[in-house]
Amino acid sequence: MAGRPLRLPEVLTDTEREALLAQPNPKCPTGLRNQCMLRLMVDAGLRVGEVLALQVRDLDWAAGKVMIRQGKGAKDRVVWINEDLLELLRQWRERRPAGSNGLLFTTLQGGELDARYIRELVKRLAKRAGIEKDVHPHLLRHTMATDLLRSTKNLRLVQKALGHSNITTTTIYAHIVDGELEEAMKGLRSR
Repeated sequence: MAGRPLRLPEVLTDTEREALLAQPNPKCPTGLRNQCMLRLMVDAGLRVGEVLALQVRDLDWAAGKVMIRQGKGAKDRVVWINEDLLELLRQWRERRPAGSNGLLFTTLQGGELDARYIRELVKRLAKRAGIEKDVHPHLLRHTMATDLLRSTKNLRLVQKALGHSNITTTTIYAHIVDGELEEAMKGLRSR
């Protein structure tokens, strides 16, 4: 009996990713916060719950190392971020509300953010950016994983970055890259 056909996750193109990230205005407090949260999902592959659970102490502010504590499956993992994102996070750290109970991301009053807020934010910003796809936070994670695989050609690194216990979960990203290979090869010598 044949299995279900493989359904590949959608990912953002580079142009779509840039358009989405250009939407929040980092000059206003919520814009800076939202920019940081988006970047952690699309640049580091964090899930919504992982973003919301981040404590200020979970970041190595000198090295750009982010400790994800009790991610999916109650597993800890470490990811790294680039200097640009680290600088944005430093700016947010200085502007975030007092009384945030150690959480990195909160409401402007210092209360906890809701996952639904982030899902709606991502959809709203994607629509404003003119992206036709159904953009949701997990699509941002898929985008990071696909970009990391394209750049490293190493499925194990992607597995580790995403915190997957089993490499078979991660192989979906290899199929996305295979689809790109097929498209490139079919057009190789066409006139």
